Amino acid sequence: MNMQEILVQTDELFFNKTDLRLAAAQNHVNEALFNADDGELFLEYNQSESFLWDDGKLKNSSFDTTKGFGLRCVSDESIGFAFSVNLDENSLKEAKNTVKTASKNRINVSPDKNMEKTNSVLYSPHNPLLGKKFEEKILLLQEIDAYVRNKSPLVRQVSISLSGSWKAVQILKTDGFRAADIRPMVRLNVSVVAQKGDKMEGGGSGFGGRESYERIFTKKEWQNTADEALRKALVNLEANPAPAGEMTVVLGSGWPAVLLHEAVGHGLEGDFNRKKTSVFSGLMGEQIASKGVTIIDDGTITGRRGSLSIDDEGTPTKQTALIEDGKLVGYMQDRLNARLMKTSSTGNGRRESFAYPPYPRMTNTFMHKGDISKEEIIASVKHGIYAPDFGGGQVDITSGKFVFSANEAYEIENGKIGQPLKGASLVGSGIETLKRISMIGNDTMLDSGVGTCGKAGQSVPCGVGQPTMRLENMTVGGQGS
Repeated sequence: MNMQEILVQTDELFFNKTDLRLAAAQNHVNEALFNADDGELFLEYNQSESFLWDDGKLKNSSFDTTKGFGLRCVSDESIGFAFSVNLDENSLKEAKNTVKTASKNRINVSPDKNMEKTNSVLYSPHNPLLGKKFEEKILLLQEIDAYVRNKSPLVRQVSISLSGSWKAVQILKTDGFRAADIRPMVRLNVSVVAQKGDKMEGGGSGFGGRESYERIFTKKEWQNTADEALRKALVNLEANPAPAGEMTVVLGSGWPAVLLHEAVGHGLEGDFNRKKTSVFSGLMGEQIASKGVTIIDDGTITGRRGSLSIDDEGTPTKQTALIEDGKLVGYMQDRLNARLMKTSSTGNGRRESFAYPPYPRMTNTFMHKGDISKEEIIASVKHGIYAPDFGGGQVDITSGKFVFSANEAYEIENGKIGQPLKGASLVGSGIETLKRISMIGNDTMLDSGVGTCGKAGQSVPCGVGQPTMRLENMTVGGQGS
């Protein structure tokens, strides 16, 4: 299905099955944005379902359908925004009158007529919720639960979550510009608690993306995820308290890039740099990281959780270079901040739903590979920590300072991975950490499709990735001496 066919399909949802008509909607948009610098009508229809299996039974299941619109008017850096769950002309009229106040002093503003209107369709528009019956989904949860419990007598608790959604959006701007997208999403997560004596520890794993449920229902796939969750729980049962102090840290490939996402990625979003509240503000073209460090944001990877055929302003997503060989070369931009910074949108304007205005947000952000193997990197460390999995953390965008906890970590002694460690955390600054990268592996990997990014009270799906890499003189917070 191409973009034009998707536009026709979303017309059916928004104009043929509601009290709103396309011609009337376009007229209201033209009137609302007549004196504005920018803006759009964002229409959305979303179906979602979720299942939670816990303590050997189905604890919760839900199915939800939402629809509505958000109308935004942008003048200079002022925003007028209104939304409604009613797709009808009266609601749109009220929204129009509300947002027009943002442009009442603007005159003779020419709308942007040069927006790209097409992009490759990066995922199937078919609804994943219709692919499997309710009973099949419950049987899958039961099967995973039984599989994990049969793997080890130490298992005490198994929690499994399964979710899917199907979201259709259409964007109308002035002069008849329209763009549409249909976005599927599925995800499976398995959490395991194991007990040995008086000690209980947990582990978790998951995967998903913009696809159908087929891969999740493939036995090899869900078994690998269940095995990984159990493995982490059993490893943590044997873990010793992590040491504290300054030491060499080796980050694993894939998901540990969540540290880069939080400590570096947010600081490279356009709004923070336009307002000069990012630690990276004013450093364009400067050497901000070690040689060899190249980081990009790419919303065009087929089927990935963070990918979008178009962003939530109608701009096609792109591959955007942020850091090249250690030099800062780009920011992620939405239309508002790009216009005020006299550049172009990079297709990073994102919103959680029709009830929110867009902001510049990451899609899939990852570091390019180097030319050293993981084994060589580990072998180079006399004393340090290897962290292949991270959990939550905190970061301050203005200073770049962060604290991140490792879900899984090991000691490294004389070039060999040793005992597992518990309670390890990384403390530092994003901009300083970039300069402490001394070795970059050749094993860049994207995460398995479980990332969610929060900003300005909104959450959107995202992806991260990186190769194995060695960091020098990192501050590690731990439980041991």
